[in-house]
Amino acid sequence: MATGHTDPRRRERIIGATLDLIAEEGIASVSHRKIAARAGVPLGSMTYHFSGMDELLREAFTRFADHIVAVFDAHLAAPADRDQARQAVADLVHVLSEGSQRDLVLTQELYTLAARRPVYRELTHEWMGRSRTHLEKHFDPDTARQLDALIEGLTLHRALDSEPHDRALTLEAITRITTPRT
Repeated sequence: MATGHTDPRRRERIIGATLDLIAEEGIASVSHRKIAARAGVPLGSMTYHFSGMDELLREAFTRFADHIVAVFDAHLAAPADRDQARQAVADLVHVLSEGSQRDLVLTQELYTLAARRPVYRELTHEWMGRSRTHLEKHFDPDTARQLDALIEGLTLHRALDSEPHDRALTLEAITRITTPRT
């Protein structure tokens, strides 16, 4: 095994292994020993790079949140008008729900942890704020908040349904929320 001096990516491998194990086995099954084995690092590297499991989990979930915000950015940076933004949000819902099962599981694991532990609730609050910032480029803040919740709900429903709804229904829901009342 490489030493820390010749292995500058060791910390990153630990974080990646942590997220992989959480996605595969659930957060309750994750341990320093399993993470070290998965990352291919000595067990002592765990305490060298992280003060404990909480620090490692916060760092791992922060990295995961950064990844999801980047997905939001990739879809919501280009639209030039409200109709294009609606289409982009629909695309986002379908990419998230049809894409990586790992991302879906990690999202739910983080939400469960956040429901129990305030420090993780703060992390999810920051993540939601960053996601809404992308939505607020196209919609007012209240609509962005509603749309953010809709994205999460539709993504989860589509991912878990044995017969997921189609894109037309996704777009209809988005349009209902984003159309100003007269």
